[in-house]
Parts: sequence; C-alpha cells; structure tokens
Amino acid sequence: MQRRHFLGILGGAASSWPTAFRAHAQPAEVPVIGYLDASGVARLFEAFQHGLRDLGYVHGRTIMIEQRSAAGQAGRLPDLARELASLRPKVIVASGSPAASAAKNATTAIPVVFTFATDPIGAGLVASLARPGGNVTGQSNQGPGLVGKRLELLAEMAPRVSRFGVVWTPSFSANQVDFREMQAAAATLRLVLDSFEVTRVEDIDGVFKQAASRLGGVAVLSGPFIFTHREFVVAAAARHKVPAIYYDAEYSEAGGLLSYGPSLLDMHRSAAVFVDKILRGAKPADLPVEQPTRFKLVVNMKAANAMGFTIPSVLLGRADQIIE
Repeated sequence: MQRRHFLGILGGAASSWPTAFRAHAQPAEVPVIGYLDASGVARLFEAFQHGLRDLGYVHGRTIMIEQRSAAGQAGRLPDLARELASLRPKVIVASGSPAASAAKNATTAIPVVFTFATDPIGAGLVASLARPGGNVTGQSNQGPGLVGKRLELLAEMAPRVSRFGVVWTPSFSANQVDFREMQAAAATLRLVLDSFEVTRVEDIDGVFKQAASRLGGVAVLSGPFIFTHREFVVAAAARHKVPAIYYDAEYSEAGGLLSYGPSLLDMHRSAAVFVDKILRGAKPADLPVEQPTRFKLVVNMKAANAMGFTIPSVLLGRADQIIE
C-alpha cells in the first residue's frame, strides 16, 4: 500500500470516529464561578480566591471567576445578580445576606453559596439549616448566644453601669433578629438597653453623641449599611469616647474598640469548600448550612488609649488579637 493511500484511509477513519470520543479528546470547558458582593471589600474576595487556590483551582486555567460588586450600593444587587445568572456560571458565590437574596431571586437553577448570612432561615434563603432544600446553601455568621455574649463583654468594660445601647438598621431583617436577642440578653443581665436606629450617614455622629451623654457603651449590629460605613461609625465612637463592641475584626481593624465574632476572612476562604463540592456533583439542597464554631475577640489598644479607656486585664487575657 502506498503511503499517500494509507494516510487517506486513516483520515477517513478518523472522520468516522464516534462523536463522543472526539469530544472527549478536546479540552474540557473551564467552569465559570460568579462572585457577588454588596460591600466591595477586596480582602474578602481575595480570601475566597485564596480558598480556591488551596483546593487546587487556578483562575484562568481550571476555573474562571466573574466578579460583580455593588460597592456599598445595595440597590444595585438585583441587576448585578441577574447579569451574573445570564452568564450561566456553575455556582454563584454571594458575600452576605443581601447578595445571597439577590442571587436567589435571580435564579432557581444555578447553585448559590453564601459566604455568610446572619439569619438564613428568616431571610428566606433556606428552608432549614440541616436541609436547605433549594439551590442555596452556605454559612451562617451567627451562633447561639453570640449576640448576648457581645453585650456581656461590653458590660465587662463598664461594670458599674447598667444602661447600654444598641446601634442598628431596622430595615435589615437580620438586625431585627439580633435586636430581639440583645433585648433578651439585656433582661437576663439586668441591663437597660436603649435603641439607636441609623439609616443615613448623617445619623451616625448624632447617635454616638447621644450615647455618650447617658450610656456605658453600645453594641453595633452589622449590616450592609453599617458595614459599608464602618469607618464613619468607629470614628464617631472615638470622637465621642463611647465604648463600642462590633461584629468582627473588620471593625476593630478600622479603629473599633472591641469586636467578637467569627472571622469573615475565614468564612470566605471556607466558602470555596462548598464550591468544590458542588463542582464535583453535590447539590446545594443536600449541603447543610454551617454555623461558626470559632469566635475571635479583638481588642484595639490604640483606640482604647486614644479614648482614655482602661481595658480590664481579664478581658485582655482572653483576647485572641490585640491591636497596638
């Protein structure tokens, strides 16, 4: 058989190979992961990417990440979520409750993983923590007794005072749950609790000015508005010398006196584990929502010194991190 004739036969045979075999020989499609957030905090997105890298995923090679951020303008989230859903990603990762709600409303087919949500059942994200039931799962940043523990720590800062305050945004449903928990904790601790609602940046300074005149300190409930404007919040607390405790280290690192809660950075890293399971075939409905088991107490000594506060030695001894 002549060489030219043999190659012709080979070429004809190749063209008749089964389609499935030829498709298998082609490079696999790189899965797209969507990432949606309300606040635009870069380090949280970077922590999620770090979690993916720890699992062997490489952006641009084994996965593609499409990020959309509302940059503090929560009203943009629905449009951004629909935009991400139109790209048909394998998973949408949502940073925080508002982003998760927007992603859930944008699609019932694409799996959604929330990096953290304060009240995932109350927010309508899942049917239950053990069995989410739909296309959404993730992690809660709230654990039993956590809100009350923050009030207890605040009271340790001013043991001779019985009147404290809570700064919150009533329009954020998770804040309503936390506020009720804090009221219950105050009753147990025999403390009086004043409510301070903030809905505009212009409200912040006046709230802390009022608190300074009659309270031993305030607990600040986190949410999209307060978190976005956390630097204004901690600056107002410092200006009026009001002891305040916050949700997580992001606030202490911005100048807040105390914070107690799970690490949002760790939660964004561990969200990658959910993504990995889903890419391997797991269904969100079968992945229980995880609750935090580790909490971090951060004390900002720089803030304490600037405001003239003495942090009790017992509290310092329990701190996981002290910012000098």
